[in-house]
Amino acid sequence: ERQQSCVCLCGVPKSAVTRSINSRAGSVATKMTIKIALIQLRVVDSKEKNLKNAIDLIRIAKKEKDANVVVLPECFNAPYTADTLLNVAEEIPTGETCRALSNAARDFGVHVVGGSIVESCSGRLYNTCTVWGPEGDLVATYRKVHLCDSSLSGKMTVAETKLFTAGSKYATFTVGETRIGLGICWDMRFAEFATAYRTMGCDLLIYPAVCDVPTGEQHWELLAKARALDNQAFVAFCSPARDTHAKLIPYGHSLVVDPWGRIIQRATEFQEIVVADLVLKELTDVRKRIPVFEQKRTDLYDLKVGCS
Repeated sequence: ERQQSCVCLCGVPKSAVTRSINSRAGSVATKMTIKIALIQLRVVDSKEKNLKNAIDLIRIAKKEKDANVVVLPECFNAPYTADTLLNVAEEIPTGETCRALSNAARDFGVHVVGGSIVESCSGRLYNTCTVWGPEGDLVATYRKVHLCDSSLSGKMTVAETKLFTAGSKYATFTVGETRIGLGICWDMRFAEFATAYRTMGCDLLIYPAVCDVPTGEQHWELLAKARALDNQAFVAFCSPARDTHAKLIPYGHSLVVDPWGRIIQRATEFQEIVVADLVLKELTDVRKRIPVFEQKRTDLYDLKVGCS
């Protein structure tokens, strides 16, 4: 089975983890920025058209908006229904979508966080995010850990536990000196999961997601702000554009939140590219002024981070 990019901190002393967090907070390059582009594309019934649209928007994000990290939504190459997702399943890294994303990353010289696709591997299906470097190389893969069988609207479109196998590993990659952690949609609800990434030294958390409108109206912004505030990190949620004819109508409103919990960019519900400059010196500022990670009572509670 293909190995995933992951991080394991099993057996690392608490004091060593704390020192790592504190030293990293003080060493963030004050002049460095990441320009992140969230591609809120409209998903249609044709995989070919979705891929063409995605590649065109990646080109625009890099060439016209000068982004160095470009993010696609969850399940961006097909509508979010069980039948269509089964039909577009492919192997990583040899499948059609993977080849297209690899070529786009190489051709435009940009990091591409490929939302997620349905991965077929050893007779199982996974909801998997791939990340491609500026040379077109596969730098990280992440299989969705928390599968969703719930819907605030009461209308379940896909029972994910019946379709997918859950992942069991974290995945990170770096852009310059910035370490970035990956989650997919439902993962955003689990505070411990995000804090594990922060413990690993991640300064940016990216969640490609398909969230329905009723859930999005109540929880989308709240969850993004909570994960940013909890971990004093940048957080990005990337959604498909809203399609009122879809079986699951996406909420849209892709957004980026800073370490203070402020929304710095937010999309409408339509197809568009949201671009945000992440000023990394803000990480040092918030962590020095509100040093909650130094104040954690690990004698009373602790987070054990590892991968099997």
